[in-house]
Amino acid sequence: MGPDTLQLSTYGGAAAAALLLWAVCLLCRRKRKSGEPPLINGWIPYLGKALIFRKDAFKFLLDQQKKLGDIFTVHIAGRYITFIMDPFQYVYVIRNSKQLEFHEFADKMASKTFDYPALSKGKFPDLKENLHRIYQYLQGKPLDIISDHMMKNLQDIFEWKCSQATDWETEKMYKFCCSVMFEASFVTLYGRVPAADGHKVISEIRDKFIKFDASFPYLAANIPIELLGATKKVRKELIHHFLLQNMTKWLGGSKVVQARQDIFEKYELLGDYDKAAHHFAFLWASVGNTIPATFWAMYYLLRHPEAFAAVRDEIDHLLQSTGQKRGPAYNIHLTREQLDNLVYLESALNESLRMCSSSMNIRISQEDFVLKLEGNQEVGLRKGDWIALYPQILHMDPEVYEDPKEYKFDRYIENGKKKTTFYKAGRKLKYFLMPFGSGISMCPGRFLAMNEMKMFLFLLLAHFDVELVENKSVRLDNSRMGLGILLPDVDIDFRYKLRSLRK
Repeated sequence: MGPDTLQLSTYGGAAAAALLLWAVCLLCRRKRKSGEPPLINGWIPYLGKALIFRKDAFKFLLDQQKKLGDIFTVHIAGRYITFIMDPFQYVYVIRNSKQLEFHEFADKMASKTFDYPALSKGKFPDLKENLHRIYQYLQGKPLDIISDHMMKNLQDIFEWKCSQATDWETEKMYKFCCSVMFEASFVTLYGRVPAADGHKVISEIRDKFIKFDASFPYLAANIPIELLGATKKVRKELIHHFLLQNMTKWLGGSKVVQARQDIFEKYELLGDYDKAAHHFAFLWASVGNTIPATFWAMYYLLRHPEAFAAVRDEIDHLLQSTGQKRGPAYNIHLTREQLDNLVYLESALNESLRMCSSSMNIRISQEDFVLKLEGNQEVGLRKGDWIALYPQILHMDPEVYEDPKEYKFDRYIENGKKKTTFYKAGRKLKYFLMPFGSGISMCPGRFLAMNEMKMFLFLLLAHFDVELVENKSVRLDNSRMGLGILLPDVDIDFRYKLRSLRK
Protein backbone atom coordinates (compact mmCIF):
# COMPACT_ATOMS: atom_id res chain seq x y z
CA MET A 1 0.00 0.00 0.00
CA GLY A 2 1.56 3.30 -1.11
CA PRO A 3 1.42 6.59 0.85
CA ASP A 4 -1.34 8.00 -1.39
CA THR A 5 -3.44 4.88 -0.86
CA LEU A 6 -2.82 5.05 2.90
CA GLN A 7 -3.88 8.71 2.98
CA LEU A 8 -7.05 7.95 1.03
CA SER A 9 -7.77 5.05 3.33
CA THR A 10 -7.28 7.27 6.41
CA TYR A 11 -9.54 9.99 5.02
CA GLY A 12 -12.10 7.42 4.00
CA GLY A 13 -12.06 5.90 7.48
CA ALA A 14 -12.51 9.31 9.10
CA ALA A 15 -15.37 10.13 6.74
CA ALA A 16 -17.02 6.80 7.47
CA ALA A 17 -16.66 7.39 11.22
CA ALA A 18 -18.15 10.86 10.86
CA LEU A 19 -21.06 9.50 8.86
CA LEU A 20 -21.59 6.76 11.43
CA LEU A 21 -21.60 9.34 14.26
CA TRP A 22 -24.04 11.46 12.26
CA ALA A 23 -26.33 8.47 11.75
CA VAL A 24 -26.19 7.56 15.45
CA CYS A 25 -27.04 11.13 16.44
CA LEU A 26 -29.98 11.15 14.04
CA LEU A 27 -31.24 7.82 15.38
CA CYS A 28 -30.89 9.04 18.99
CA ARG A 29 -32.85 12.20 18.37
CA ARG A 30 -35.78 12.75 20.64
CA LYS A 31 -39.16 11.60 19.42
CA ARG A 32 -42.41 13.22 20.39
CA LYS A 33 -44.55 11.39 22.92
CA SER A 34 -48.30 11.57 23.31
CA GLY A 35 -49.34 14.74 25.11
CA GLU A 36 -46.14 16.61 24.26
CA PRO A 37 -46.07 19.71 22.03
CA PRO A 38 -45.08 19.54 18.36
CA LEU A 39 -41.34 18.88 18.14
CA ILE A 40 -38.86 20.59 15.83
CA ASN A 41 -35.60 18.60 15.83
CA GLY A 42 -33.71 20.11 12.94
CA TRP A 43 -31.47 18.02 10.69
CA ILE A 44 -28.08 18.92 12.26
CA PRO A 45 -27.21 16.59 15.16
CA TYR A 46 -26.77 18.37 18.51
CA LEU A 47 -27.17 21.84 17.02
CA GLY A 48 -30.74 21.25 15.90
CA LYS A 49 -32.17 24.66 15.02
CA ALA A 50 -29.45 26.65 16.86
CA LEU A 51 -28.02 28.37 13.79
CA ILE A 52 -31.32 29.61 12.37
CA PHE A 53 -32.52 30.58 15.87
CA ARG A 54 -29.38 32.62 16.52
CA LYS A 55 -29.67 34.34 13.14
CA ASP A 56 -33.18 35.67 13.81
CA ALA A 57 -35.03 34.17 16.78
CA PHE A 58 -37.98 36.53 16.39
CA LYS A 59 -38.72 35.50 12.78
CA PHE A 60 -38.07 31.83 13.50
CA LEU A 61 -40.51 31.74 16.42
CA LEU A 62 -43.21 33.61 14.51
CA ASP A 63 -42.87 31.18 11.59
CA GLN A 64 -43.21 28.19 13.90
CA GLN A 65 -46.20 29.74 15.66
CA LYS A 66 -48.00 30.12 12.33
CA LYS A 67 -47.28 26.48 11.44
CA LEU A 68 -47.69 24.75 14.80
CA GLY A 69 -49.70 26.99 17.11
CA ASP A 70 -48.86 28.67 20.40
CA ILE A 71 -46.90 25.83 22.02
CA PHE A 72 -44.03 23.87 20.46
CA THR A 73 -40.66 22.38 21.40
CA VAL A 74 -37.43 23.20 19.56
CA HIS A 75 -34.12 21.35 19.73
CA ILE A 76 -31.43 24.02 20.14
CA ALA A 77 -27.79 23.11 20.86
CA GLY A 78 -28.54 19.97 22.81
CA ARG A 79 -31.47 21.46 24.73
CA TYR A 80 -35.17 20.96 24.22
CA ILE A 81 -36.95 24.27 24.70
CA THR A 82 -40.74 24.47 24.83
CA PHE A 83 -41.94 27.94 23.83
CA ILE A 84 -45.22 29.29 25.22
CA MET A 85 -46.29 31.97 22.74
CA ASP A 86 -49.76 32.87 24.06
CA PRO A 87 -49.41 35.73 26.62
CA PHE A 88 -52.59 34.58 28.39
CA GLN A 89 -50.73 31.38 29.30
CA TYR A 90 -47.71 33.18 30.79
CA VAL A 91 -49.24 33.23 34.27
CA TYR A 92 -49.42 29.41 34.39
CA VAL A 93 -45.68 29.19 33.78
CA ILE A 94 -44.73 32.08 36.05
CA ARG A 95 -46.66 30.90 39.09
CA ASN A 96 -45.58 27.26 38.80
CA SER A 97 -42.23 27.70 40.58
CA LYS A 98 -42.20 24.25 42.20
CA GLN A 99 -41.85 22.17 39.05
CA LEU A 100 -40.43 24.99 36.89
CA GLU A 101 -37.23 26.26 38.50
CA PHE A 102 -35.06 29.25 37.59
CA HIS A 103 -32.45 30.00 40.28
CA GLU A 104 -30.28 26.91 39.79
CA PHE A 105 -30.10 27.53 36.05
CA ALA A 106 -29.19 31.21 36.59
CA ASP A 107 -26.62 30.28 39.23
CA LYS A 108 -24.83 27.84 36.94
CA MET A 109 -24.72 30.32 34.06
CA ALA A 110 -23.56 33.23 36.24
CA SER A 111 -20.91 31.22 38.08
CA LYS A 112 -19.36 30.11 34.81
CA THR A 113 -19.62 33.55 33.21
CA PHE A 114 -18.20 35.50 36.14
CA ASP A 115 -15.85 32.83 37.52
CA TYR A 116 -17.12 32.15 41.02
CA PRO A 117 -18.17 28.79 42.53
CA ALA A 118 -21.81 27.86 42.02
CA LEU A 119 -23.95 28.61 45.06
CA SER A 120 -26.07 25.50 44.56
CA LYS A 121 -23.23 23.07 45.33
CA GLY A 122 -24.02 23.05 49.05
CA LYS A 123 -20.67 24.49 50.18
CA PHE A 124 -22.29 27.83 50.96
CA PRO A 125 -25.48 27.15 52.95
CA ASP A 126 -28.11 29.90 52.72
CA LEU A 127 -25.78 32.22 50.74
CA LYS A 128 -28.22 32.45 47.84
CA GLU A 129 -31.11 33.32 50.19
CA ASN A 130 -29.00 35.83 52.13
CA LEU A 131 -27.93 37.61 48.95
CA HIS A 132 -31.52 37.69 47.74
CA ARG A 133 -32.66 39.38 50.96
CA ILE A 134 -30.20 42.19 50.33
CA TYR A 135 -32.32 43.39 47.44
CA GLN A 136 -34.50 45.07 50.06
CA TYR A 137 -31.96 47.90 49.73
CA LEU A 138 -33.26 48.49 46.20
CA GLN A 139 -36.87 49.03 47.28
CA GLY A 140 -38.86 51.48 49.41
CA LYS A 141 -36.97 54.02 51.53
CA PRO A 142 -33.54 52.51 50.79
CA LEU A 143 -34.31 52.94 47.09
CA ASP A 144 -34.95 56.65 47.71
CA ILE A 145 -31.53 56.96 49.35
CA ILE A 146 -29.59 55.21 46.60
CA SER A 147 -31.58 57.10 43.93
CA ASP A 148 -30.67 60.42 45.61
CA HIS A 149 -27.01 59.41 45.51
CA MET A 150 -27.32 58.45 41.85
CA MET A 151 -28.93 61.82 41.07
CA LYS A 152 -26.08 63.67 42.78
CA ASN A 153 -23.43 61.65 40.98
CA LEU A 154 -25.15 62.14 37.62
CA GLN A 155 -25.31 65.88 38.28
CA ASP A 156 -21.60 65.97 39.10
CA ILE A 157 -20.82 64.27 35.80
CA PHE A 158 -23.20 66.49 33.83
CA GLU A 159 -21.73 69.56 35.55
CA TRP A 160 -18.31 68.41 34.38
CA LYS A 161 -19.74 67.95 30.88
CA CYS A 162 -21.24 71.44 31.09
CA SER A 163 -17.84 72.91 31.86
CA GLN A 164 -16.49 71.30 28.69
CA ALA A 165 -19.40 72.28 26.42
CA THR A 166 -18.94 76.02 25.99
CA ASP A 167 -20.07 75.54 22.40
CA TRP A 168 -21.37 72.54 20.49
CA GLU A 169 -19.56 69.36 21.52
CA THR A 170 -19.80 66.31 19.23
CA GLU A 171 -19.57 62.77 20.61
CA LYS A 172 -20.62 59.23 19.78
CA MET A 173 -23.98 58.66 21.48
CA TYR A 174 -23.46 55.11 22.78
CA LYS A 175 -20.01 56.01 24.05
CA PHE A 176 -21.48 59.07 25.79
CA CYS A 177 -24.25 57.06 27.48
CA CYS A 178 -21.77 54.37 28.48
CA SER A 179 -19.34 56.92 29.95
CA VAL A 180 -21.95 58.78 32.00
CA MET A 181 -24.02 55.82 33.19
CA PHE A 182 -21.05 53.59 33.99
CA GLU A 183 -19.28 56.18 36.11
CA ALA A 184 -22.42 57.35 37.90
CA SER A 185 -23.46 53.76 38.65
CA PHE A 186 -19.98 52.73 39.75
CA VAL A 187 -19.60 55.66 42.16
CA THR A 188 -23.14 55.22 43.49
CA LEU A 189 -22.69 51.52 44.21
CA TYR A 190 -19.00 51.14 45.06
CA GLY A 191 -17.87 54.65 46.01
CA ARG A 192 -15.45 57.22 44.70
CA VAL A 193 -11.88 56.44 43.78
CA PRO A 194 -9.97 58.93 45.97
CA ALA A 195 -7.05 59.33 43.57
CA ALA A 196 -6.70 62.66 41.79
CA ASP A 197 -7.25 60.84 38.51
CA GLY A 198 -10.39 59.06 39.75
CA HIS A 199 -12.17 59.68 36.42
CA LYS A 200 -9.28 58.01 34.61
CA VAL A 201 -9.28 54.96 36.90
CA ILE A 202 -13.00 54.39 36.38
CA SER A 203 -12.56 54.94 32.63
CA GLU A 204 -9.93 52.19 32.57
CA ILE A 205 -12.29 49.83 34.40
CA ARG A 206 -15.05 50.81 31.96
CA ASP A 207 -12.88 50.06 28.92
CA LYS A 208 -12.11 46.58 30.27
CA PHE A 209 -15.78 46.11 31.08
CA ILE A 210 -16.73 46.89 27.46
CA LYS A 211 -14.24 44.31 26.19
CA PHE A 212 -15.62 41.67 28.54
CA ASP A 213 -19.21 42.62 27.73
CA ALA A 214 -18.59 42.05 24.01
CA SER A 215 -17.94 38.38 24.83
CA PHE A 216 -20.89 38.01 27.20
CA PRO A 217 -23.27 36.45 24.62
CA TYR A 218 -20.69 33.73 23.89
CA LEU A 219 -20.11 33.01 27.58
CA ALA A 220 -23.87 32.85 28.14
CA ALA A 221 -24.05 30.37 25.25
CA ASN A 222 -21.55 28.15 27.12
CA ILE A 223 -18.63 28.82 24.77
CA PRO A 224 -15.38 28.09 26.70
CA ILE A 225 -13.69 31.34 27.66
CA GLU A 226 -10.37 29.93 26.43
CA LEU A 227 -11.73 30.24 22.88
CA LEU A 228 -12.56 33.95 23.29
CA GLY A 229 -9.18 35.58 22.85
CA ALA A 230 -8.19 37.96 25.66
CA THR A 231 -11.55 37.68 27.47
CA LYS A 232 -10.19 35.46 30.26
CA LYS A 233 -7.33 37.87 30.96
CA VAL A 234 -9.67 40.89 30.90
CA ARG A 235 -12.13 39.16 33.26
CA LYS A 236 -9.35 38.38 35.72
CA GLU A 237 -8.15 41.99 35.66
CA LEU A 238 -11.70 43.25 36.26
CA ILE A 239 -12.23 40.89 39.18
CA HIS A 240 -8.95 42.01 40.77
CA HIS A 241 -10.31 45.57 40.92
CA PHE A 242 -12.91 44.25 43.38
CA LEU A 243 -10.54 42.57 45.80
CA LEU A 244 -11.14 43.76 49.35
CA GLN A 245 -7.84 45.66 49.58
CA ASN A 246 -8.94 47.75 46.58
CA MET A 247 -12.59 48.23 47.55
CA THR A 248 -11.70 49.48 51.05
CA LYS A 249 -9.98 52.48 49.41
CA TRP A 250 -13.17 53.61 47.69
CA LEU A 251 -15.19 56.22 49.55
CA GLY A 252 -18.96 56.45 50.05
CA GLY A 253 -20.15 53.09 48.74
CA SER A 254 -23.77 51.98 48.96
CA LYS A 255 -25.43 49.97 51.70
CA VAL A 256 -26.36 47.23 49.25
CA VAL A 257 -22.69 46.59 48.37
CA GLN A 258 -21.62 46.86 52.03
CA ALA A 259 -24.30 44.33 53.00
CA ARG A 260 -23.02 41.96 50.32
CA GLN A 261 -19.46 42.34 51.65
CA ASP A 262 -20.65 41.56 55.19
CA ILE A 263 -22.37 38.39 54.04
CA PHE A 264 -19.39 37.17 52.02
CA GLU A 265 -17.13 37.54 55.08
CA LYS A 266 -19.23 34.92 56.91
CA TYR A 267 -18.24 32.19 54.44
CA GLU A 268 -14.70 30.94 55.03
CA LEU A 269 -14.80 28.69 51.96
CA LEU A 270 -15.44 31.71 49.75
CA GLY A 271 -12.00 32.93 48.71
CA ASP A 272 -11.00 36.56 48.20
CA TYR A 273 -11.06 36.10 44.42
CA ASP A 274 -14.53 34.51 44.62
CA LYS A 275 -15.90 37.44 46.62
CA ALA A 276 -14.40 39.89 44.13
CA ALA A 277 -15.98 37.91 41.27
CA HIS A 278 -19.39 38.26 42.94
CA HIS A 279 -18.90 42.04 43.17
CA PHE A 280 -17.95 42.18 39.49
CA ALA A 281 -21.06 40.16 38.58
CA PHE A 282 -23.18 42.64 40.54
CA LEU A 283 -21.64 45.52 38.59
CA TRP A 284 -22.45 43.80 35.29
CA ALA A 285 -26.02 43.18 36.46
CA SER A 286 -26.28 46.88 37.34
CA VAL A 287 -25.12 48.37 34.05
CA GLY A 288 -25.00 45.62 31.40
CA ASN A 289 -28.56 46.31 30.25
CA THR A 290 -29.07 49.81 31.66
CA ILE A 291 -26.44 51.36 29.39
CA PRO A 292 -27.93 50.17 26.06
CA ALA A 293 -31.45 50.91 27.34
CA THR A 294 -30.36 54.48 28.09
CA PHE A 295 -28.90 54.78 24.61
CA TRP A 296 -32.13 53.69 22.93
CA ALA A 297 -34.26 56.01 25.06
CA MET A 298 -32.02 58.95 24.10
CA TYR A 299 -31.77 57.90 20.44
CA TYR A 300 -35.53 57.66 19.93
CA LEU A 301 -36.15 61.01 21.64
CA LEU A 302 -33.64 62.71 19.35
CA ARG A 303 -35.10 60.98 16.29
CA HIS A 304 -38.59 62.23 17.12
CA PRO A 305 -38.74 66.00 17.73
CA GLU A 306 -42.35 65.90 18.97
CA ALA A 307 -41.35 63.37 21.65
CA PHE A 308 -38.31 65.42 22.62
CA ALA A 309 -40.41 68.59 22.93
CA ALA A 310 -43.15 66.92 25.01
CA VAL A 311 -40.70 65.35 27.45
CA ARG A 312 -38.66 68.54 27.78
CA ASP A 313 -41.80 70.63 28.39
CA GLU A 314 -42.80 68.21 31.14
CA ILE A 315 -39.34 68.49 32.72
CA ASP A 316 -39.29 72.30 32.52
CA HIS A 317 -42.79 72.49 34.01
CA LEU A 318 -41.74 70.35 36.98
CA LEU A 319 -38.70 72.52 37.64
CA GLN A 320 -40.79 75.69 37.46
CA SER A 321 -43.59 74.30 39.65
CA THR A 322 -41.11 73.24 42.35
CA GLY A 323 -39.11 76.48 42.22
CA GLN A 324 -35.94 74.74 41.05
CA LYS A 325 -33.54 76.27 38.59
CA ARG A 326 -31.66 74.45 35.89
CA GLY A 327 -28.02 74.99 35.12
CA PRO A 328 -24.68 73.65 36.35
CA ALA A 329 -24.68 75.92 39.40
CA TYR A 330 -27.93 74.46 40.80
CA ASN A 331 -28.64 71.08 42.34
CA ILE A 332 -31.88 69.49 41.25
CA HIS A 333 -33.72 67.21 43.66
CA LEU A 334 -36.46 64.85 42.57
CA THR A 335 -38.63 62.79 44.88
CA ARG A 336 -39.86 59.34 43.90
CA GLU A 337 -43.36 60.77 43.50
CA GLN A 338 -42.13 63.52 41.18
CA LEU A 339 -40.24 60.98 39.05
CA ASP A 340 -43.31 58.74 38.91
CA ASN A 341 -45.50 61.66 37.82
CA LEU A 342 -43.39 62.39 34.73
CA VAL A 343 -45.79 60.43 32.56
CA TYR A 344 -44.38 61.49 29.18
CA LEU A 345 -40.84 60.68 30.26
CA GLU A 346 -41.89 57.27 31.56
CA SER A 347 -44.00 56.51 28.50
CA ALA A 348 -41.15 57.42 26.15
CA LEU A 349 -38.78 55.23 28.17
CA ASN A 350 -41.22 52.32 28.23
CA GLU A 351 -41.73 52.62 24.48
CA SER A 352 -38.00 52.38 23.82
CA LEU A 353 -37.79 49.39 26.19
CA ARG A 354 -40.62 47.73 24.29
CA MET A 355 -38.72 48.11 21.04
CA CYS A 356 -35.20 47.15 22.17
CA SER A 357 -35.68 44.44 24.81
CA SER A 358 -35.23 40.82 23.84
CA SER A 359 -35.15 38.77 27.02
CA MET A 360 -36.03 35.09 27.12
CA ASN A 361 -37.71 34.09 30.39
CA ILE A 362 -36.49 30.56 31.11
CA ARG A 363 -37.63 27.87 33.56
CA ILE A 364 -36.28 24.33 33.91
CA SER A 365 -38.60 21.37 34.41
CA GLN A 366 -37.59 19.58 37.61
CA GLU A 367 -39.45 16.37 36.77
CA ASP A 368 -41.58 14.71 34.15
CA PHE A 369 -44.96 16.35 34.60
CA VAL A 370 -47.99 17.79 32.86
CA LEU A 371 -48.28 21.57 32.83
CA LYS A 372 -51.93 22.59 33.01
CA LEU A 373 -52.84 25.70 31.06
CA GLU A 374 -55.92 27.82 30.41
CA GLY A 375 -58.75 26.25 28.44
CA ASN A 376 -58.10 22.72 29.71
CA GLN A 377 -54.88 22.55 27.72
CA GLU A 378 -52.16 20.24 29.00
CA VAL A 379 -48.52 20.11 27.97
CA GLY A 380 -46.31 17.11 28.68
CA LEU A 381 -42.80 18.13 29.80
CA ARG A 382 -39.75 16.01 30.55
CA LYS A 383 -37.26 16.51 33.35
CA GLY A 384 -34.56 18.93 32.22
CA ASP A 385 -36.66 20.54 29.50
CA TRP A 386 -36.50 24.30 29.22
CA ILE A 387 -39.74 26.27 29.15
CA ALA A 388 -39.40 29.71 27.60
CA LEU A 389 -41.44 32.85 27.29
CA TYR A 390 -40.24 35.25 24.59
CA PRO A 391 -41.83 38.65 25.37
CA GLN A 392 -40.45 40.33 22.26
CA ILE A 393 -43.20 38.52 20.34
CA LEU A 394 -45.75 40.15 22.68
CA HIS A 395 -44.06 43.56 22.43
CA MET A 396 -44.29 43.48 18.64
CA ASP A 397 -47.78 42.00 18.38
CA PRO A 398 -49.92 44.33 16.18
CA GLU A 399 -53.02 43.08 17.98
CA VAL A 400 -51.65 44.46 21.27
CA TYR A 401 -49.68 47.44 19.93
CA GLU A 402 -50.93 49.21 16.85
CA ASP A 403 -48.09 49.73 14.34
CA PRO A 404 -45.61 47.98 16.67
CA LYS A 405 -42.55 48.85 14.57
CA GLU A 406 -43.25 52.56 15.00
CA TYR A 407 -41.98 54.53 17.99
CA LYS A 408 -44.91 56.26 19.70
CA PHE A 409 -43.67 58.15 22.72
CA ASP A 410 -47.14 58.54 24.25
CA ARG A 411 -48.21 54.92 23.76
CA TYR A 412 -48.39 54.41 27.53
CA ILE A 413 -50.50 57.48 28.26
CA GLU A 414 -54.28 57.70 28.26
CA ASN A 415 -56.21 60.85 29.21
CA GLY A 416 -53.06 62.41 30.64
CA LYS A 417 -52.38 59.44 32.95
CA LYS A 418 -50.37 56.24 32.76
CA LYS A 419 -51.97 53.63 30.53
CA THR A 420 -51.82 50.14 32.00
CA THR A 421 -54.59 48.37 30.11
CA PHE A 422 -53.75 46.58 26.87
CA TYR A 423 -55.82 43.98 25.09
CA LYS A 424 -55.48 41.00 22.79
CA ALA A 425 -58.49 39.33 21.19
CA GLY A 426 -60.70 41.65 23.23
CA ARG A 427 -59.27 40.42 26.54
CA LYS A 428 -57.24 42.46 29.00
CA LEU A 429 -53.63 41.32 29.30
CA LYS A 430 -51.99 40.84 32.69
CA TYR A 431 -48.55 41.02 31.06
CA PHE A 432 -48.03 43.55 28.28
CA LEU A 433 -44.52 44.95 28.87
CA MET A 434 -41.78 42.64 30.15
CA PRO A 435 -38.29 44.12 29.71
CA PHE A 436 -37.22 43.02 33.22
CA GLY A 437 -38.28 39.38 33.15
CA SER A 438 -41.14 37.83 35.11
CA GLY A 439 -42.00 36.19 38.41
CA ILE A 440 -39.04 34.75 40.31
CA SER A 441 -36.68 35.76 37.49
CA MET A 442 -37.74 39.42 37.49
CA CYS A 443 -34.79 41.79 37.86
CA PRO A 444 -34.63 42.92 41.51
CA GLY A 445 -32.91 46.15 40.48
CA ARG A 446 -35.61 47.21 38.00
CA PHE A 447 -36.87 50.13 40.13
CA LEU A 448 -33.38 51.58 40.47
CA ALA A 449 -32.70 51.02 36.77
CA MET A 450 -35.85 52.92 35.79
CA ASN A 451 -34.97 55.77 38.17
CA GLU A 452 -31.43 55.96 36.80
CA MET A 453 -32.57 56.19 33.19
CA LYS A 454 -35.23 58.78 34.02
CA MET A 455 -32.70 60.92 35.89
CA PHE A 456 -30.18 60.68 33.06
CA LEU A 457 -32.76 61.86 30.52
CA PHE A 458 -34.09 64.51 32.91
CA LEU A 459 -30.68 66.10 33.40
CA LEU A 460 -29.69 65.77 29.74
CA LEU A 461 -32.82 67.59 28.53
CA ALA A 462 -32.80 70.10 31.37
CA HIS A 463 -29.18 71.17 30.89
CA PHE A 464 -28.45 70.75 27.20
CA ASP A 465 -29.62 71.46 23.71
CA VAL A 466 -29.10 68.12 22.00
CA GLU A 467 -29.39 67.03 18.38
CA LEU A 468 -28.24 64.32 16.00
CA VAL A 469 -25.38 65.11 13.66
CA GLU A 470 -25.88 62.07 11.43
CA ASN A 471 -29.13 61.11 9.77
CA LYS A 472 -28.31 57.42 9.51
CA SER A 473 -30.64 54.82 10.96
CA VAL A 474 -29.38 52.70 13.85
CA ARG A 475 -30.65 49.14 14.00
CA LEU A 476 -30.79 46.47 16.67
CA ASP A 477 -27.82 44.14 16.88
CA ASN A 478 -29.39 40.69 17.25
CA SER A 479 -26.31 39.00 18.73
CA ARG A 480 -27.90 39.28 22.19
CA MET A 481 -31.27 37.85 21.26
CA GLY A 482 -32.80 36.42 24.42
CA LEU A 483 -30.29 38.03 26.79
CA GLY A 484 -31.87 41.39 27.61
CA ILE A 485 -31.51 44.78 25.92
CA LEU A 486 -30.15 44.61 22.39
CA LEU A 487 -27.19 46.81 21.52
CA PRO A 488 -27.10 49.18 18.53
CA ASP A 489 -25.43 47.83 15.41
CA VAL A 490 -23.46 51.07 15.01
CA ASP A 491 -22.76 54.16 17.07
CA ILE A 492 -23.97 57.56 15.90
CA ASP A 493 -22.70 61.14 16.24
CA PHE A 494 -24.70 63.70 18.20
CA ARG A 495 -23.88 67.10 19.57
CA TYR A 496 -24.82 69.05 22.67
CA LYS A 497 -24.28 72.45 24.23
CA LEU A 498 -25.39 74.16 27.41
CA ARG A 499 -28.96 75.48 27.21
CA SER A 500 -29.59 79.16 27.55
CA LEU A 501 -30.82 79.96 31.07
CA ARG A 502 -33.38 82.41 29.67
CA LYS A 503 -36.97 81.20 29.91
